[in-house]
Amino acid sequence: MRVLAKAKRDFEVLAISGTRCVMLAINCPDARRRGLLGFAIEREVTGPASKARWLPSGKFFKSVLDKRKETPKTYSGKRDTSVLPIQSFIWSDYFFAEPATLHKYRLTPMYGTPDHLTTDPDDEVRVAIRTEKEFDGKHGVWFNRGAIASQYFAKEFHNKAPKNIEDPKDPEVVWLSRGLLEACLDYIRQTPKGDALRVAAYEFTYAPVLQELQSARKRGVDVRIVYHDTTKLTGSEKDANEKAMKAAGLPVNDQKVTFRRSKPKIPHNKFIVRLKNGTTPVEVWTGSTNFTASGFLGQTNVGHRVADPATAKDYLSYWSLLKDDPDASEARAGTLKLTPDPAEAIAGKSIVRFFSPRAKSEMLGWYGRRMLDAASAVCFTAAFGVNAKLMAPISVPRNEMRFVLMEKPAAAPQQKEFKRDLTHLQVTYGVPLGQLYKIKNGRVTTRAHIKPFELEKWFFKEEHFRSSGHVFFVHTKFLLIDPLSDDPLVCTGSANFSPGSLLANDENMLFIRGDTRVADIYLTEFDRINRHFYFRDVANELHGKGDTKSIYLEETDKWTDSDFLPGHLKTNRRLMFFAKPTTKWSVKAAAWK
Repeated sequence: MRVLAKAKRDFEVLAISGTRCVMLAINCPDARRRGLLGFAIEREVTGPASKARWLPSGKFFKSVLDKRKETPKTYSGKRDTSVLPIQSFIWSDYFFAEPATLHKYRLTPMYGTPDHLTTDPDDEVRVAIRTEKEFDGKHGVWFNRGAIASQYFAKEFHNKAPKNIEDPKDPEVVWLSRGLLEACLDYIRQTPKGDALRVAAYEFTYAPVLQELQSARKRGVDVRIVYHDTTKLTGSEKDANEKAMKAAGLPVNDQKVTFRRSKPKIPHNKFIVRLKNGTTPVEVWTGSTNFTASGFLGQTNVGHRVADPATAKDYLSYWSLLKDDPDASEARAGTLKLTPDPAEAIAGKSIVRFFSPRAKSEMLGWYGRRMLDAASAVCFTAAFGVNAKLMAPISVPRNEMRFVLMEKPAAAPQQKEFKRDLTHLQVTYGVPLGQLYKIKNGRVTTRAHIKPFELEKWFFKEEHFRSSGHVFFVHTKFLLIDPLSDDPLVCTGSANFSPGSLLANDENMLFIRGDTRVADIYLTEFDRINRHFYFRDVANELHGKGDTKSIYLEETDKWTDSDFLPGHLKTNRRLMFFAKPTTKWSVKAAAWK
């Protein structure tokens, strides 16, 4: 949902709500930022014990601390934004927001001096916005907390690793899951006797999911599973799926209930199709989340439920193709027949399916052209880096904002490419707070520890349930084109944007056009994840330089300079929220093949 609210004079706020996030984008004329020391934000969530409260603040005015002869740790005064304002033109409520709830905000610009802030009622902006339902009958979208929860998790749960990660009701599991695990289990649990479930799984080891599928079988649900054959793997992955299935009481490769997928190296799907009365496909659970503890509780992931018979029918046909463990040529012919390459301009307000493997990797060009089509913004997550074919659509200087979130820093040549446009391109890396990556000869080498932040010690040790692997932070695979427009495009699913995911892997993607509710959920979650890791990037960089000044609030309006400097990234980001973008499908992309 989106609501634009204005003060009696000058200030305006665009509020955007997802399910568990509310973004507030703030704007004002250049003249009004003179003397501006920040914003106080009061929040009220409607309910039985409804009460307006000033939001907490985490930074301090150094001059006020000095006068009080206190430090941030010993400060005994109020710690909210009415005295310690937020110095940003974008703020997000993703700590307290809950689905399908009316949230009321009062944003007050603060002037004066650090120890004597002043306000004017005519500057106040009041906005009320309802967060989205988790599932509206057609689309349900759930993001877990991901690695960015590690700081609060360490504080809340005494800086120790989770103990009962296979108990869905354990408080630690509930906190980390943030509704993702519950939604997946409910999807299975709510399937009645006589219906059917068809599962395609890559990593298939998380006991709560496997046990729920076994419970569904016992109550009369026809459950059948295509799963990655792990018998030929080595190390801890050897027989991992088979051992977990046996422990849950599921048969192993009996060719009646379970079917090994052994031909591709990476049968990367993670979806479940539901068939009403055992025959009619009606909905599908998909997304980036592997059926593992790390998938639900560690890496940043999304689960996406789609109640659309046409979509479910295609997924069922895809499942049926995979059940017979086809070789590469047969699988490619089957997926191309099921889901031909999409048109340059897919139909408005539609859901288009796309399955792999393919004979060619032409979809990378399609993704690149969609980026070039954008009128205002591109948001992109790249778990395994940015493929060379997508570098130009991302890095070529132009007037559209581009936000790229990567699992780890790019090698030196790509970092150089990213710096071609410092005014409209922001690249963020998923890294721990208190660590720096080293790059040598154009390649990322090891992570170098700097003095750990206390609340990160748990994360250093546990790596969120993974002792090995490639992805610890950003595991989502989605691309948003003009998410703020009335005609957004959301590309989401299991596939990394790479040749391997197109040519060799089993993969599935959804292209959802014209659904602003879905776009708002993905956008607010992208903002949550991206800005957190951007903070980590900056904090690590400043720490490496020995900077201590940035932990305090600015004592003048200097903090606003970069938000109003013509051509600056922050200026362009602020203006992006108040533009009226209209995507021009295939027009600007004509030269990019």
